Amino acid sequence: MSSGLRNAFKTAKEQNRPAFVTFLTAGYPTPNETIDSLLALERGGVDIIELGIPFTDPLADGPTIQYASTIALEHKTDIQKCLEIVREARKRGLRVPIVFMGYYNPILAYGEDKMVRDCKEAGVNGYILVDLPPEESHDFRGVCYKYGLSYIPLIAPSTTDERIKLLATLADSFIYVVSRMGVTGARNAVNTELPQLIARIKQFTQAPLAVGFGVSTREHFLEVGAHAEAVVVGSRLITVMKEAVEQKKDVAQVVQEYVAEVTGRKEPVSYAATSADLADPEVNDAAGRGPFSPDDIKNFYQLDTRFGGFGGAYVPEALVDCLTQLETCFIDALADPSFKEEFESYYDYISRPSQLQFANRLTEFAGGAKIWLKREDLNHTGSHKINNAVGQILLAKRLGKKRIIAETGAGQHGVATATVCAKFGLECVVYMGEEDCRRQALNVFRMQMLGATVIPVTNGARTLKDAINEAMRDWVANVSTTHYLVGSAIGPHPFPKIVREFQSVIGKETKRQMLEKAGKLPDAVVACVGGGSNAIGMFHPFVDDKTVRIVGVEAGGDGITTAKHSATLTLGSPGVLHGTRTYLLQDIKGQIIETHSVSAGLDYPGVGPEHAYLKDCGRAEYRVADDAQCLHGFRKMTQLEGIIPALESSHAIHAALELAAELPKDKDIVICLSGRGDKDMHTVTEVLPKLGPKIDWDLRF
Repeated sequence: MSSGLRNAFKTAKEQNRPAFVTFLTAGYPTPNETIDSLLALERGGVDIIELGIPFTDPLADGPTIQYASTIALEHKTDIQKCLEIVREARKRGLRVPIVFMGYYNPILAYGEDKMVRDCKEAGVNGYILVDLPPEESHDFRGVCYKYGLSYIPLIAPSTTDERIKLLATLADSFIYVVSRMGVTGARNAVNTELPQLIARIKQFTQAPLAVGFGVSTREHFLEVGAHAEAVVVGSRLITVMKEAVEQKKDVAQVVQEYVAEVTGRKEPVSYAATSADLADPEVNDAAGRGPFSPDDIKNFYQLDTRFGGFGGAYVPEALVDCLTQLETCFIDALADPSFKEEFESYYDYISRPSQLQFANRLTEFAGGAKIWLKREDLNHTGSHKINNAVGQILLAKRLGKKRIIAETGAGQHGVATATVCAKFGLECVVYMGEEDCRRQALNVFRMQMLGATVIPVTNGARTLKDAINEAMRDWVANVSTTHYLVGSAIGPHPFPKIVREFQSVIGKETKRQMLEKAGKLPDAVVACVGGGSNAIGMFHPFVDDKTVRIVGVEAGGDGITTAKHSATLTLGSPGVLHGTRTYLLQDIKGQIIETHSVSAGLDYPGVGPEHAYLKDCGRAEYRVADDAQCLHGFRKMTQLEGIIPALESSHAIHAALELAAELPKDKDIVICLSGRGDKDMHTVTEVLPKLGPKIDWDLRF
């Protein structure tokens, strides 16, 4: 099947022209119109078709392809439907090669072997997987080889020469070249540095190069085709189809006319590449050398990227070099005593060490184990988030990055990021879901006061997941000048390790303070878990202390028997999202499910990969507190200790009260009180009419 792709390039070369590659999303505008459009593309002169598999969270795609994916998913276009589309198009005479393009999680959910086998049967020739770089694709590449389908590597302007040399060895049909940094989308002009990029790649390979991103016109086609063996058009074609739908025109006819205009073809084309002599196996030996070994691509990361079977770096090629630079900076910083000294010099600014306080009235109420509070709510900015923000801003300074971006849910990480950017004089952009902006309006105002630009995200559920998507799209586009200050223990390597390092001060201090105040280690540590930064900061220093129970508490929303919750570790399954393999709330087809929690900071369908590992290896246990139980914990802390906690922390408070009641009085529990609750007053007043009666709390006056 990969030979069909090689033949397409051979035919184009024999005809002294660049091959034309187009992208369209399967199921857009409808599945039937996709079939008609595939045939129209062939008649218009297209040599290879990239057929996009819709995904809920296409982090490397711009608004045009995001829109097409959303419509396709409304038509229930899954992998099975994509295969049906290809089968029907082949049945109706389609002969050009088809490459499935998309994201890894739906394929992982479908099953890699089953996917490639079914694709071969349907008539698919290969794959371009945006977030499955070679480091993470050993198994999948082996399956592709087994069935004779092509795995097509990507090269970006940021790809180093050393990496290009290795990526080129994987090309068994062609290489996809991302012509510019950023997400997909039509542009007014071709990147002026494209000739230099092409020349740099051709030092290491004779494999055909297909150049995409920003190509939309006949002039672009000729300009790019003068340097590369193939030209790719994607977003502009989707826009043409969208305009045809809006104008009630025949979509297939408009598609054919557009591609004929781009290629300069005057008459409908009868595809003939398959009648040519079989193309040579390839300019390198990738096509015929047998299954790949893990050494085919050297591991570009110095540290272990995994926590057991979780973690990794499932990212677009454009981010790989930046992540390796960040990892090197992080390793060098940890080895440099002056970095530790500089970080700790800001403890007065952060208000560290935070206090460990005995909660006598909560203890009396629970009637069992003694309850202690690790008071991260007393930190500057009101939460644990400042620990990581200061640490990462120092890394950004070492990297020479002048622009900082961040995502935020409850707003606490956004406030912490805006705070350190003000302190260090750096530009700050914070992405926040529109719904979270509404329910955390106070924190939005705080960020703006600090000089940050807050960008409301209107896609999806308009919460934390969607803010992360937009932040990653920004980072892909601006990676050379921008540091993404990830706020939780999520994302691709090395972020989970970086965040853990800077948040581990919580657990280290707790261990020392408990020995000083109680003469022993705690019997249990308890923390809320969304992405899991405060929790991993508390847990990690105790992992080797086997007498200490580690208890994470997830957000149960309306209840785990409903569809509205954020209990990822309790009810989720392993998958890949936002650059890491972890537990996700997803459907059986690998599409991400919208979540719900009364607390914006826990309203996320994933979790840090180290938490996934701690769950699977049995070292940590994870409980659930629903919205009403969260409000119960909030009320008890407020009325018994005179401390108004964040709603996120209130989940841990409720679970700790239950745990304390289960244990004898000579035991000790520490709650990570991760944030203060003034930010949540608006939310509490909103939900009290619904949740108040469930916990017998009526504040009406």
